[in-house]
Amino acid sequence: MSYQKKAIGDSPVYDARVLGKGRMAVLGLQHMFAMFGATVLVPVLTGLPVSTTLLFAGLGTLLFHLISKRKVPAFLGSSFAFLAGYAAIAPHGEENLLPYACFGVAVAGLMYLVLAALFRAFGANRVMRYFPPIVTGPIIIAIGLNLSKSAVDNCETNWGIALVAIVVIIICNIWGRGMIKIIPIIMGVLASYLVAALTGNVDFAPVAKAAWIGSPVIWKDTVFGLLASGHADRGLLLTSVITILPISFATMMEHIGDISAISSTVGKNFIQDPGLHRTLTGDGLATVVASLFGAPANTTYGENTGVLTLTRVYDPRVIRLAAVYAVLLSFCPKFAAIIEVMPAATMGGISLVLYGMISAVGVRNIVETRVDFTKSRNVIIAALILVLSIGINYSASGAITFKAGALTIGLSGLAVGSLVGILLNAILPGKDYRFQDDEPNDTGVDLQIQQGETLTEVKERVTKSRKLAEERAERQTERDREE
Repeated sequence: MSYQKKAIGDSPVYDARVLGKGRMAVLGLQHMFAMFGATVLVPVLTGLPVSTTLLFAGLGTLLFHLISKRKVPAFLGSSFAFLAGYAAIAPHGEENLLPYACFGVAVAGLMYLVLAALFRAFGANRVMRYFPPIVTGPIIIAIGLNLSKSAVDNCETNWGIALVAIVVIIICNIWGRGMIKIIPIIMGVLASYLVAALTGNVDFAPVAKAAWIGSPVIWKDTVFGLLASGHADRGLLLTSVITILPISFATMMEHIGDISAISSTVGKNFIQDPGLHRTLTGDGLATVVASLFGAPANTTYGENTGVLTLTRVYDPRVIRLAAVYAVLLSFCPKFAAIIEVMPAATMGGISLVLYGMISAVGVRNIVETRVDFTKSRNVIIAALILVLSIGINYSASGAITFKAGALTIGLSGLAVGSLVGILLNAILPGKDYRFQDDEPNDTGVDLQIQQGETLTEVKERVTKSRKLAEERAERQTERDREE
């Protein structure tokens, strides 16, 4: 079959084959480039292998596309939301503790399947009222604030190099144009890394020693390797699950927000077809598989949605090409070594912005969904989530521990805060949050940096969100009158 070539950006393209194989290949590289900076930053910050991360970002994306009927143009990269979980179990990236953290993340990934089943059985509106913005917003705020100390500690190793990264990110995000505006993180990394290398602050010896081709999976660093060793600490496994699992409540809301954003960008209702039950299942299984093999949790990426907006090429085939590129790159240990010798100050500068943005997105979540803080129930829920999540984390013990027989279980501040918030929201009267799945909508939740938006576009998006909310409220009022 022959296709007539079309210009990129002139009109929406739903079948990229009309662009020709060469341009499809370049567009795939662009999508990999967009996700790259944020995806490899997570293993650098946590101590997880870079090569394994790239492998399962690619494989996870392909698995997601298979489960979602190959309809949704989404790329799955490393999730920042789980950084707090890794930090709670392996605060210094200890190799012997990271598999325990990965076990907790894998169990958290199974929660996606539970929510997908609930959506399928009861409908989104009944389920989502237990995870409203008054719960997910403060949780997201606490995630960023709990991580802030590690960002400052890394910056203190060389504030000059850290500031280069911060300044470049700001310049690219505010004044950048085209693709530069979409990838401020990787631009910040490159600029700061270059300055560090020119000033003699990078040791490239590990890069010279690394092989060009090698396996991206290290068996002893996987959950399978931990369980097969016969020396797994059952108490620490349980602690990891209890500590990390509540984070999934926020990331599942993030997923719904991202699918809504992709639906609005592409002009197709992916919430209905293939349905949130399928996209949640794909995202959850990708996270489970990645975690079991020692890679970070996966999540749908806002950066790649920005590329969709920029190019107007909405064909999922292009995303799958990017996934294949990521898999191929994962088999190059020398490339992974280049990432792993990145100066701590560069990581500090990047993470300083990222962690702050995570908290800021939590604030935006509350503001855009117009949470009513004149209600005492909302004030109490938000207050307890924030105080417990942050206070316990920075207390002398850093967690609430208790013994259950021979097991010692520790609950992080984020785990306690999340569970208390969800419980209070379910018990206290006055729940007024409604979620409609009959149209793409703004849930107010997105843990990825919003890139490529001008102030005017932000105002338009907020106005549109409010208008949709008012229209849904009017329809609900009419339905209530009819009943």
